[in-house]
Amino acid sequence: MNAEPLALPGVMLLKPRIFRDERGHFFEAWRAAEFDGIGIGPFVQDNVSVSRKNVVRGLHLQHPRAQGKLVSVLSGRVFDVAVDVRMGSPTFGQWAGAELSGANGFQLWVPPGFAHGFMALTDGAVFSYKCTDYYTPSVEHTVLWSDPAIGVKWPSVDSAIIAPKDAAAPLLAQMPVGSLPAWGG
Repeated sequence: MNAEPLALPGVMLLKPRIFRDERGHFFEAWRAAEFDGIGIGPFVQDNVSVSRKNVVRGLHLQHPRAQGKLVSVLSGRVFDVAVDVRMGSPTFGQWAGAELSGANGFQLWVPPGFAHGFMALTDGAVFSYKCTDYYTPSVEHTVLWSDPAIGVKWPSVDSAIIAPKDAAAPLLAQMPVGSLPAWGG
């Protein structure tokens, strides 16, 4: 596996070794020793979502009980993003993203303290993510996916399909006091 750091500290694009032949392909999506060696894990919960083309989910985070997420796509394609929402961080409000697909096998590591979101680029995109803490609805927060101050370059803004909860989310600058983690650096 090749771990490629992205523009934000701690956010990594992981590219596995893929073995292809006439039958299809194979790769290791998770190997504890290898991921522990680069500081990813341990995990307590796995989630899967299936989305229509142009569905945007996010930008979600939990605080407290921040979740690190190792995300991947089992089928289809998505544009996946991480946003630094750690108060006081030098990269606060900045984002990094990558296209993940069932074909490329790439994974994105979204560390605790970052908001996460994605846009499905194909119908029936099957999105999988491993979490370092349990989903806790009482501490879940959402930042507006289209916040111009963050400036995520979503592939299809005009045709985005947004859940009412995500569409009504506040801008990052308007997040309620105490809803964002502090930068520990």
